[in-house]
Amino acid sequence: MVAAAVVTGFVVLKDDGEKTSAQDDPKPPASAPASGPASPSPSAGGSSTPDPSGGGRGDDDGVKPVIDGWKPVISTKRLAVFDVPPDWKVEPGMSSGFLDDKGKSVISMSSVASYKDGACKANNSLGGTGTKGAQGAKSEADAAETEALSWVWAAFDQKKTGRFAGTKAKPFSSDHGVSGYTSSATVTGVAKSDACATDGKAFTLTFKNKENDLVTWVLYSAKGVKDEVPDDVIKKIMSSMRPLPSAS
Repeated sequence: MVAAAVVTGFVVLKDDGEKTSAQDDPKPPASAPASGPASPSPSAGGSSTPDPSGGGRGDDDGVKPVIDGWKPVISTKRLAVFDVPPDWKVEPGMSSGFLDDKGKSVISMSSVASYKDGACKANNSLGGTGTKGAQGAKSEADAAETEALSWVWAAFDQKKTGRFAGTKAKPFSSDHGVSGYTSSATVTGVAKSDACATDGKAFTLTFKNKENDLVTWVLYSAKGVKDEVPDDVIKKIMSSMRPLPSAS
């Protein structure tokens, strides 16, 4: 049986709606209980939409994974590449994010990959990952912390019915030439407003690409369900982050 508790409110968006500043994203209070009644999570809808601003390349362009058997996720917009396990669905030319209950985009990222699409309802998944801009953030550490909390809020608990907790950003360096700061966040005790509502978690990494632009990688996952993305898999995905090779 497929687990009932999954990410709710997933919708694919055009990249021109992508937020480019981490400071623009809603940030729930960390480590504090939220008050107020439970209400329906954001409406799911739509299908994969092409990114009109050059979000990614296909996987047949010579970029190879650095983790054997995995698949590269390539962002020409952010000049970055990372790998995901073979059972993830890679959508390099797409953007995705979440809407509020009024249908307004609250957060998004581009060059994405998703995990177990349709696990509860059409257009729902157990998790997703991608990259986005962070221009305007106070620092790499600030962007990483803000985005981690923002994504668990947007994906799992926009009505703030649960308890949010975020970690202090820590320095990070991959073996492939990327250095920055990483953070994570969780929301637990989310009100079960429907069959797909669940607790959640997010991991982030903010760094400067080779054009000196701030970039944030994000991975969010349902928490406390059978097929939750394990933390060690998330960290392995993050470890594969690297600059996009120049096109030949």
